[in-house]
Parts: sequence; C-alpha cells; structure tokens
Amino acid sequence: MAAPVPPGAPRPGANARQQPPPPNFNPNHQTNPNSLADNMQNLNINRPLSMPNSGPRPPPFGQQPPFPQSSVSAGFPVASSPMPRPGPPPGMVGRPAVVHPGPLQSTLPGNVPPGRLAGSSPFGSRPPPASLLSSAGGAVLPSSAFPSSGVHSVSLAPPPAGSRPGSFVSSSPLTGGPVVPMSNAPAGHLSNGPPAVGAGALPGPPRFPSAASVSQPPVGPPPSMMSARPPAQASPMHSAQASPIAPSMPSASPFSAVPQARPPPPGSPYGPQSWTMQPQQGAQPPHIPSNTHAQPPRMYGMPQQLPNQAMTTIPPAMGQPGAPLSGTSRIDPNQIPRPVPSATPIVYETRHGNSANPPPPAASDYIVRDTGNCSPRYMRCTINQIPCTADLLTTSGMQLALLVQPMALPHPSEDPIQVVDFGEGGPVRCSRCKGYINPFMKFIDQGRKFICNLCGFTDDTPRDYHCNLGPDGRRRDADERPELCKGTVEFVASKEYMVRDPMPAVYFFLIDVSMNAVQTGATAAACSAISQVISDLPEGPRTLVGIATFDSTIHFYNLKRALQQPLMLIVPDIQDVYTPLETDVVVQLSECRQHLELLLENIPTMFQTSTTAESCFGAAIKAAFLAMKSTGGKLLVFQSVLPSVGMCALSSREAEGRTNISASEKEAHKLLQPADKGLKTLGTEFAEYQVCVDVFLTTQSYVDIASISVIPRTTGGQVYYYYPFSAVSDPAKLYNDLRWNITRPQGFEAVMRVRCSQGIEVHDYSGNFCKRIPTDIDLAAIDCDKCILVTLKHDDKLQDGSECAFQCALLYTTLYGQRRIRVTNLSLPCTNMLSNLFRAADLDTQFAYFLKQAAIEIPTTPLLPVRDQVTNLCINILLSYRKFCATVSSSGQLILPEALKLLPLYTLALIKSTGLRNDGRIDDRSFWFNYVSSISTPLAVPLVYPRMFAIHNLNSKEGDDSILPPTIPLSSEHVSDDGIYLLENGEDALIYFGSSVDSSILQQLFGFTSVDEVPTQFVMPQFANPLSKKFNDFVNVIRQQRCSYLRFKLCKKGDPSGMLFLSCMVEDKNAGGASYVEFLVHIHRQIQMKMS
Repeated sequence: MAAPVPPGAPRPGANARQQPPPPNFNPNHQTNPNSLADNMQNLNINRPLSMPNSGPRPPPFGQQPPFPQSSVSAGFPVASSPMPRPGPPPGMVGRPAVVHPGPLQSTLPGNVPPGRLAGSSPFGSRPPPASLLSSAGGAVLPSSAFPSSGVHSVSLAPPPAGSRPGSFVSSSPLTGGPVVPMSNAPAGHLSNGPPAVGAGALPGPPRFPSAASVSQPPVGPPPSMMSARPPAQASPMHSAQASPIAPSMPSASPFSAVPQARPPPPGSPYGPQSWTMQPQQGAQPPHIPSNTHAQPPRMYGMPQQLPNQAMTTIPPAMGQPGAPLSGTSRIDPNQIPRPVPSATPIVYETRHGNSANPPPPAASDYIVRDTGNCSPRYMRCTINQIPCTADLLTTSGMQLALLVQPMALPHPSEDPIQVVDFGEGGPVRCSRCKGYINPFMKFIDQGRKFICNLCGFTDDTPRDYHCNLGPDGRRRDADERPELCKGTVEFVASKEYMVRDPMPAVYFFLIDVSMNAVQTGATAAACSAISQVISDLPEGPRTLVGIATFDSTIHFYNLKRALQQPLMLIVPDIQDVYTPLETDVVVQLSECRQHLELLLENIPTMFQTSTTAESCFGAAIKAAFLAMKSTGGKLLVFQSVLPSVGMCALSSREAEGRTNISASEKEAHKLLQPADKGLKTLGTEFAEYQVCVDVFLTTQSYVDIASISVIPRTTGGQVYYYYPFSAVSDPAKLYNDLRWNITRPQGFEAVMRVRCSQGIEVHDYSGNFCKRIPTDIDLAAIDCDKCILVTLKHDDKLQDGSECAFQCALLYTTLYGQRRIRVTNLSLPCTNMLSNLFRAADLDTQFAYFLKQAAIEIPTTPLLPVRDQVTNLCINILLSYRKFCATVSSSGQLILPEALKLLPLYTLALIKSTGLRNDGRIDDRSFWFNYVSSISTPLAVPLVYPRMFAIHNLNSKEGDDSILPPTIPLSSEHVSDDGIYLLENGEDALIYFGSSVDSSILQQLFGFTSVDEVPTQFVMPQFANPLSKKFNDFVNVIRQQRCSYLRFKLCKKGDPSGMLFLSCMVEDKNAGGASYVEFLVHIHRQIQMKMS
C-alpha cells in the first residue's frame, strides 16, 4: 500500500492521473526552457486576405520553418497540417493537437497553457557590450540589482565633438528594448537567433535573456562609484537618492554635465537607484567617503550638491514667478532627464535574509527568483516602503496603491508556480480574516499554533499539518513546502470553493453582416480569422462553440452533426429577444468542426447582396447570452456599424460632439459617458452568469465606443479597435489579435480579493470587472494581459521597522475545468522617514497610477481640471521632496528625487496624449481610456511616451548584434528631411517619410521610388535585399515585445498624416501643450510659489 501523502505536499503520483493538463503545464519546461514552439509556422506579416482552405501559404521570407514536426517532445504529437498556419501575434501560445493525459502537479509553470513547447527562446540575449563589462570581467550590474552602499550621481556627459544630437547615451530618451514575457513566438521569419535588443529601446514589457547570460548579483558591496562630483554633505535628510545635473560656469549651459568616470549602471532603464538595505546585509550600508569623488568645477558661492538629488538649474529670468519664458534657450535639451538605456539583464531575488528587495523597474530585463515575496510581474506597489501614518503619506504627495496582474506571463527561465493540493480539507487559512497560509505566518508553541500576518489572530495548526520548529523558529519543512517559502503559489480548490461544477470552455462568435460590414470586407475578414483560430481552441469534449450573425435580425445556426449542412434559425424580435433551442446552437467542437468551417466560408457570400444597413448589436448579444447562460463562456463580437435598432439602440452623438467641443468644453466629456444605462445592466447580468464579452470594432465610422465598451469592461473583456478598417491591411491584425485572445493564459469564472495587514485597507479597485460586494471583484474571465489597480488607505498607524503584508487571492477555473486559487504575497517594510519613501518610490507604478486615475476622471470631468489634477500630482510630489528632503537652497535649481526624475517628462506626455486632448475623435478618446483601464505597468509609459527609431540607416549598424537600432528623443529636431522614422506605442505604429528621402532606400524598403508614391493602405512588404530583411526582422522584434501585431500608418511631411506624426513629438511645443523644457520651468515656478 502506498505511503500516505501529507496534505499540502506536491503529489508524487500526479503523473499517473488520467486528466487533461492544467493551463500552466509546460511539457518541455524542465528539459529545454528557452525554446520556441515548433508548430508556430509564421506570423504572416502580409498575409493575403484568403479563406483558410485556399491552399498552402509559404513560410515568410521563402524559408522553411526551422523547427520540424519531429522535434515535438515525446507524448505531445502534433497533428500534421496540410499547410503552415499563420503565426500568432508575438508571444502567441501554441497548443498541441493531442492533449497529454497526466499533469505534473509539482512542476507547473506559472500560467502557461498546455503545449507551450520549448525551442530557441524568443527572449535570448547577447553578451553585454565591452563598454559595460566591469574591471573584473563580469557584466556590471544595475544598481537596482543590489543596494548602493553609497550615494551616486547620474551625471550627463557632453556629446562627443562633431556628433549629431541624440547620438550619445545621455540624450537617448529610451531604455533598452524590453520584450514582452511571452510563452513562445512564431517560428519562420522570427527564428533569426535570439532577438537581442539594442541600447536605445523604450520601456515596455521586459525582454528576457537566457538564464546562462544573466549576471548574478555580487556578494560583496557594489564597487565604489567613481563619478566625479562634489563631496557629500553630512545631513540628516540626504538619504533619498537623487541625481545632480550640476550647473557649470556661468558662460556654459545651465545643464552642463559633471564629468563621469564610468557609465551609469546599465540594468536600470531609469538610471541608478539606491536602497537602504543591501541584499547581503541587514544594516544600512555606510556612505562612500567623500574623498573617492573628484571635485567638478563649481560657481563661487554655489551650495554643494547632495550626491543623491537631481538639480536642474533654471536661469534667473525664468526662476521668478510670472517671468517670460524667453530664457529657455539657455537650457540644453540634451542635458535634461531622459530614460537611460539598459543592456544587462539581472537576476532579482524578491527577498534576502529577512528583508524585501526593492523590485527592478517594470521595463527592465530581469529574471525573478521567488524567495518569499511574489514576482513584481504579479504585484507591484507604488512605494516599496510603506509609510507608518496617513499624515506621512499625505506629506509625501505620493499615492499608495498596488498594481495587480495575477496571471502575468513569467519569464521562461523562472521557476514555475507550484501547485499544492491539500485534499478535501482545502488550504490552511486564518479562521478570522480568511487569509491563506503564506511564508509570513509565524508558527509558535512548537508548531502547534500560527499567528496570521494579516490580522494578528492566533490559530491552532491542523493536526495533519503539524511540524516541529527548528532552532531558527521556522518549521523544519518550510523549504519543502511551496506555500511556506514562495511568494506565489496555486492551491487546488476543494468542493467548498464551488457553487457548481467548473464550467466548460465555451466560445460563441457573433458576426455583423449588415450592408456596411459586408461591403467593407469586415465580415469576410472576421469569418477568415475565426476559421483559422478554430484549430487553436482546446481539444476535447469540454470545448463548446456557437455562431450567429446579425443585421436588423439575428440568425442562429444549428451545427448538429446529424444535419447535412448548418441550418439557419432567424430571431426577428429584437426588442424582447429569445434564443432557439440551446443544445442545437452551442455544441461540442469535435461534433461540428466541418459544419462550422463550411458555414464560415459561406457567410460572406450569403449576405453579399444584403441591403440591410441597420445593426441590432444590443439584441444580438442578449440573444447570444441566453444561449450561453447555463454555462458561461467567451462571447466574441465583430461589430462594424453604430447599433441603431432593437434593444439598447444608439444614435450618432459625434456631430453633436463636434459642436459641443467648439462651443463649450465643459459639456464635451458627457459624450464619453454611455448613452444607454441599459448596457450597464446588461453587462452586470452577463458577469453574473460568467459570460465575458470581447468586441472587435472593424469600422469606418462612429460607433459610440463609450456606450459599447461598457459591456466588455464589466465582464472582464476587451475592446479591439480598427479604425478606419482596411480590407487590405487589417485582416492580418484581426486574425492575430483573435488568436492571442483565445490562446493566451487565462481563467474563467474568477473572483479576486486583496487583503492587507492591520493598519492598511483596500480603498477601491479599478479595471475591467464587475463588483457586487465591496471586498471582492467578479471576473467572468481574467487573462495574462489584464491589470487591476488597487488603491490603499491607512486605517491605523503602523509600527516603524515592522512589515506590512498584502495578499491577493484569485479563485478561477482553468481552461481544462480545474478550480484553482492563485495566492500572491508581498511583504514590505514600514518607515517613519520621508526620505525613505522617496528612495523607495517606484516610477513605473506611480505613473501607471497617474494614467489610470486620469482615465477614470475623463468621462466625468471637463478636460482642463483633469490636466490640472495630473500636473498637480506631479508638482506636489516634487514640492514635498524639495521642502523636506533637499538641502540645496538656491532658488535657481529644480531638484528632483532620483527615483522619480522622469516623472515630469511622463506627466507632460500624459497631458499631450489622445485621451487628454480635445481635438481628437470622440471614439478615439473613448477607446484610449478603455485601453488604459486594464493596461499593464510595463506598457503604461510607452503608451504616452512612444519610442522612435530611424529606419533609413538600419544598414549602418554593422557589427552590432542587436536588431533594434537606438531610440531617438521625441523632438522634431531629431527628425531630418532625408530620414524615415518608425514610432510605436505598443498598440499602433507610424512610419514617417521626410521630404527628401533617398530613392534607393525607399525602393529597397517599400518598393516605390518617391515619397509622392506613399500609399494610404500599407501591407508590410518583404524584398530580396539585406535592408528589407533587417526591417522585417526589426518589426517582428517589436511585435514580439508588445504581444501585439501593431497597425501601421504611413505619414509624410507636408501631409495631414505628417502632422499626426509631429503631434507625437511630446518634447516639442505644440497645440497639445508646452515643450519639455518649458514644462520643467513651469513646475519649478509652481514649486517656488508654493515654497514662498
């Protein structure tokens, strides 16, 4: 008889269980963690619009897929396909056609759906350039990898003689190109070795190296910082790290840089960061003695700078309140704070000893080793030390919030999230607050009792969970039990967590067949995309599908196998809708695959001659919901025109909107509110029955996104927006978006709650969900891209030196019908020191908070107050730092905390963004704030401060093994007339042509010889020349990084499209607002006024 397994232990017999793999099972995880899926044939950049059965498509670039079918690991056969399938969007998850019967309970990767096969990693890295190697021969680690034992400066070096502006490191605005954490990437043309990213790429989701190339944090203290600067003054308030931008002699630019003896540490895209505690020691590190720093030239009588703050000198004429901006020409734009590129990946341990390590920047390259706190990919706090009192938080001007992304994609080299099964009893929990067992619960009385770290209550340890304590007071089995040593763990839910059997995977497709949709090609594009993703749906009897079409009536289709062909069932009543017999409409995929493919091929021709212009969107989604009500599932709607008849019909508010904006800005925001309150009621009902709605808007006109988007937002879904829809260039993006939507790691019928230690409580949640009770949020679906903002507030004082804990629990159903509880824990130190808060501020998370708060305010508040509110959030933080933490008293200097020195730049970019401008289309603004509501932290900055590349000189990068060229500051002075530039924000990309571009470059890249021939609709070409090959590789790297196919728009100088491109130059003065230099002057002036 087998030995009994203690509850909570990873199950040894898990392999033998005959059940489908859970969604985070990765067959190749142990054997080859850095590989690509072999069944991803191509991303199909310029896939022609064709039906799936129209014959084989050749792999891109005319090469055979590099991964033959035979390379699939044993036990995971892939059904051979008559043709290579178009690939996923970057980061697409492949799924084998045959399901492995036995999951490995204890070795499951975090949130990878089955079949994430391994091969050459899309996150491969290159060795750091020689300039970044330390004298010891290893890669220099970013200071975020280990706390600085002293204070160091971010000194900006002057440009080399004769260099073009922007060509040296300090003026590059963008960080090293991070890549989205992806489960795998398509082969074919994406297989050109590891896509190492060049030194000038922008913050975005992190780019991942292979484990072998990652530099490990050194054990000793960091090397002394040799950058030349004045010696540190002894001061009780100088511990908040900042970087000086030192004034030089009066004749020079007030932004002249201090000479620098070594480059800034490469790993942090935002320059160096310093923390109180070193991973290797518990005490505060000593300051580096001042004699290690050379003395830069200083003006007579100028106060010495603190080495830990950034000083920007404002000329006296500009320093006085109300003075004109005429002095701005004295500021050198190359010397103001901009993102610093990062090159070296780091290994980040979440805790060391008994203290939390501050996380690396969200956009940097890092591999997490979970040593008690969760990975920052799953949960980040705006400040990595928690203020002990509400007054201290208010004084700082900063916000206290968590950004939670519980299903985020892990790095392939990270350990998988462990799955723990406690059997029928379920996981051990606190009997008072219901918090789950975690590494911070303290066992006492020889292990017979434990104290909850969240509410402080003492519970008895269940008898079968008892274990003696070691000499250190920890349980002897703590390191063997994932729930006692890991920050993130997944529990198998017992029966008490289920109100019904776990739901099956249901996918219902709803297609607009109104006259406009058919004529623009949107209906054909939707049918083509659906027919190709059917093969990516989970196999097995638990996968159900349904399909319906709609114009002014609703047409269901009986897909039962017994019928010779699908049977159309028409529902004419669009006010009081009903659904035909449910069992005929939603059927097992295995039963109806042939009928479904036949139907999808025929739908565009069936409605080809339709003259019905109306659309009954509200009635159609209600009818589809009735068909899915008993199970729940995903409802994917393809909509092309304004819903004009039936339930929740809408009228065009756009014309009214134009007059309102010109006449009265105070009323304009009301057009961003839903027109029909019935849609919110409908959304809440959908969420209650676990139906998640995603809407694909393939439109050429106003569709009132403000109203339509209410349903996706309430049900945990998403809006995809293709305006103006092009049958030439958009079908490929539509297909890739749909495929990623279906295949990315996700869960159904989820409930989430965040618990905090005593003294802190959750104030509010914001994101795409439905909230029926104050403490929990309901998510009909949750996926790896969705992020939820959790704002916190004090309800009591915290004790200095103690730790404050946060626990996020997500109860959800996997794709394969298993009920799981994913528990994510974060424990941070509490402090009474204001300077500690500024040192521990997290720039990306603080800015994501700004962005999401602005998106919440936009529909209910006039634009001017929203802009002022965003600016004041920034000013108040910098004012507090200047007032309480900075010691320099010269009124001509703007002093920025090191950790937040880029906050003014990103605040300015936010003020100029689509959502906060009133010159855009109502739908564009509505889509923007919907997109922002669930955006992840690494994508927040790129949305408003995109990255720009020069693509006319891709060939000049000989010897550089990175695919991405350096990024360029977002200023028109860096855009030349003979250049071609690409600008991307994670969702869209603009390609800008100067007026005198070399015709041979145009011919090689795009196939035309003159800028006058630039077309309005663009399909990415591939020509047989090295420059075109490099350009295609470069675009594919960006698509991988962003997990998005990116829509391309071509812009040329002197054209309205060229004005669109130039409006994205956020550092310039334009209709959207002041220049970056003027904005710094404005902030400085406001701080001076408030100080006086």
